[in-house]
Amino acid sequence: MKNHHYKATITWTGNLGTGTSAYKSYDRAHEITVNGKPIIPASSDPSFRGDPIRYNPEELFLASLSSCHMLWYLHLCSEAGVVVVEYADQATGTMVEEANGSGHFSEVTLYPNVAVSNESMVAKANELHHEANKYCFIANSCNFPINHNPTCKAK
Repeated sequence: MKNHHYKATITWTGNLGTGTSAYKSYDRAHEITVNGKPIIPASSDPSFRGDPIRYNPEELFLASLSSCHMLWYLHLCSEAGVVVVEYADQATGTMVEEANGSGHFSEVTLYPNVAVSNESMVAKANELHHEANKYCFIANSCNFPINHNPTCKAK
């Protein structure tokens, strides 16, 4: 077993002058920084008084699942001789908000749209999504279903 360690800094930038003196008195703006990388402007979801032009944690979580799946998928394709020439995903997720204000994701569906270099690779390309899900670090950390609805064509 090998451990990997990560660091991120979250800095709240939403103090409008009176801090959190009231629920509506502060902005949800914050910045996500990782040493040596561009800043990610973040906020809460607009449903929770967030800024709609900033990324929210739910979007970033969904993007992490999609990104991790794609990276494992590309790795497995390269090992299997499947030449991927295009990849895009329009992932969706459902979060359930409880009466007390807490919430959780109940499901995510990935919609990978893949192009491979040869028609003979399409079947194997579709099959490897199942394998990628087994290896995805983020998917393995979730306690809800992650569905896959891939499409593949030869280019």
